Amino acid sequence: MFSSHDIHNSTRVSGTGPSSAALARRKVVFFLLLTLLFSTIGWYLVTRATGIEDAPGAILFTMWCPGIAAIITRLWFQRNLKGFGFCIGEPRWQLFAIFLPIGAGLLMFGSSWLAGIASFNEATAATIFSAAFIPLFAFSILLNLFTAAGEEIGWRGLLVPEMSQFMGFTELALLSGAIWAAWHFPVIFFSTYSGAGPLWYSLLMFVPSVMGAGLILAWLRLRSGSVITAILFHGIWNYFIQDFYPALTIQTPESEMMLGEFGWISAAIYILLAIIFWHFRARLPDNRIAETP
Repeated sequence: MFSSHDIHNSTRVSGTGPSSAALARRKVVFFLLLTLLFSTIGWYLVTRATGIEDAPGAILFTMWCPGIAAIITRLWFQRNLKGFGFCIGEPRWQLFAIFLPIGAGLLMFGSSWLAGIASFNEATAATIFSAAFIPLFAFSILLNLFTAAGEEIGWRGLLVPEMSQFMGFTELALLSGAIWAAWHFPVIFFSTYSGAGPLWYSLLMFVPSVMGAGLILAWLRLRSGSVITAILFHGIWNYFIQDFYPALTIQTPESEMMLGEFGWISAAIYILLAIIFWHFRARLPDNRIAETP
């Protein structure tokens, strides 16, 4: 969404007291204020451009505003960068974070091809599935992972684990997802970051998609103890939904309302996945994420 690790896994703490919960609240407030301050600059730069595609530097800066704010917050309160979850953890969660968005995207676009709502672009496919495309594919994946890291270091690297210190999963997932969705509003309202159809339709589809994704990413972060899972999921989703699958698709007016980040099928898939992940919330750690790498 808007594309050397530490060797120790995140660990749990045996309990939390009022002082640790109060400290976590202060970190969250400090982080959100810094994110708002930095993002205001980014939003201004993005909205001054004639289109999203004309402001790559401003977009990159804006996507890294949460990450920059999170790094400053850790250094201010802890004098170190512990707590982000820069670890591999169990490889199954990294693989899950890679293949779930690829599969969800294939379901999204593949269903439109099979139903005849959109057509499969055979000419583009011949290029994409050739050996000559591999360098561009690798570069695009790395670029999307880098930009996604800027957001995820903030939202799931700091905000989610700190919120888990003083609220339950359902509350933190919905609240952090709502914050993440609202963070996109300035570029939706005042730039060209929207889908087909009227603006109200883009918002109606985008908000549940982002909040559903926020719940999934929060679950993966807390379950795996690694922010890398969130970075992988976010970056892979951005590339395949914004670039890869659209390049394989010949759009129609109907498919433009259906596909992509602002399409109805994205909202439907994310709501369904969010319900499934929420159902398994009992499998999350019982106690809080410690402030270790």
